[in-house]
Amino acid sequence: MKRLVLCGSRTFKDYIIKLGQELEKDGFEVVIPKEFLVPMCKRDHSMLHFSEIQNERTDYVLVVNEEKNGIKNYIGANSFAEIAMGFYFGKKVFLKNDIYEPFADELIGWGVIPLKGHLENIEK
Repeated sequence: MKRLVLCGSRTFKDYIIKLGQELEKDGFEVVIPKEFLVPMCKRDHSMLHFSEIQNERTDYVLVVNEEKNGIKNYIGANSFAEIAMGFYFGKKVFLKNDIYEPFADELIGWGVIPLKGHLENIEK
């Protein structure tokens, strides 16, 4: 079973939790950001989520980059840091949607894969 760490803006919390449940039904072991389930400070949340990305059992990082405040394919600072961690630790990193233009050079250079909504393209 492939292990997938979900990342994304707190704005998308409910959607990310639901998506995680759907991916579990599809046969993935899913890690949802703990801060969505248990209140914690930003530093503790980041350290915990980075350790989940680094975990040797983790195969994939999936960033839920929905439209936010009229910005398509939004990736915030924390999600960008999580992408960088996935890249650094050799994980396959996916974007749920397309490339976020402000970070295009890095995302493309790091081999991040835009799914353009086609989650079925993640290898199980």
